[in-house]
Amino acid sequence: MDARFAPVRDCFHDLFTAGRETGAGLTIWYDGQPVVDLIGGSRTDPGPGGEPWRPDTLVNVYSVGKPVAALCLLMLVDRDKVDLDAPVDRYWPEFRTPATVRQVLSHTAGLPAFPVPRPAIAVADWALLTGDLAAADPEWSPGSVAGEHAWTYGHLVGELVRRVDGRSVGRFLAEEIADRWQLDLGFGLTEADQRRCADLRYGDPQWPSRKLGEPGSLRARAMGNPAGGLDLAVVNSPLWRGAEMPAVNLHATASGLARLYAGLLAGGILDGVRLFSPDLIAETTRVQYDGPDLVLDRPAQWTLGMQREPDGSWGMGGVGGSGAWADPERGYACAYATARLDEHDRVNELADVLHSVL
Repeated sequence: MDARFAPVRDCFHDLFTAGRETGAGLTIWYDGQPVVDLIGGSRTDPGPGGEPWRPDTLVNVYSVGKPVAALCLLMLVDRDKVDLDAPVDRYWPEFRTPATVRQVLSHTAGLPAFPVPRPAIAVADWALLTGDLAAADPEWSPGSVAGEHAWTYGHLVGELVRRVDGRSVGRFLAEEIADRWQLDLGFGLTEADQRRCADLRYGDPQWPSRKLGEPGSLRARAMGNPAGGLDLAVVNSPLWRGAEMPAVNLHATASGLARLYAGLLAGGILDGVRLFSPDLIAETTRVQYDGPDLVLDRPAQWTLGMQREPDGSWGMGGVGGSGAWADPERGYACAYATARLDEHDRVNELADVLHSVL
């Protein structure tokens, strides 16, 4: 590792020493090259008997997967198979909400929560959940305001991919993006890939109730249905790992995510393989909505699938503390993938140290 980035390595290791981290990976690309690639802690039980985190350990990164799902649909936009400003029902005739593809991608479609309460087992029933969304009434007039489509985003985007292309979003991702850019990430894992998953664990037993917020609130409805998405017994199960729940169950390595953002930062090309046009990347990373977010309960800038920050960086964090983003101004792509479900203070500290050395 370049000695210049030693403070980042030290900060990463300090998280483990202080007991604030128990299993994670961190990868950074700078100026088009990988400069930091770190792993630490354990993949399973964080005690002495736990299996060590390996370079190919996959972990559920929650909403970090939203831009990955979006890119599958955006690839079809790039190929002129989908029009961003067409109504969704052009491709999905049963869909009742008068939203456009662009509004779906930018979290303004008005469907932030699945409308029918469903048990955890419903995560494996794609037709059931997409049928619920197609028949739903929007919570607001599409395009008028944003609210992170916390659990629904992947089904909205993924069903558009399926209707236009014929493949599930998980298969499309594998064949069109992950294989071609050699990214270790996916939706709907095989049994073999499930065997290298890290078990999620709570940094604090109160974490799930803190994240859901007030019972009955829009946030609680958006994140609590289908049931079990913050429950370790569900998210560490073969049911969850094998399902396609693309808004929240991307399983990835930090290195796979950082490679993806490095390719996007380079204008859609990685190792000589072009997957996206520079024009599509420019439109994807442009702010589409700037205002209050009713689910996050704070102001947000949404691009086509990502959040944009005031410093011009774009990407996505996941509930629990994982994150992946690119910073065009500073010239880097970064991913932090953790199994310890807690706040984002860890990745924020790592980013601050990285910025200080740049």
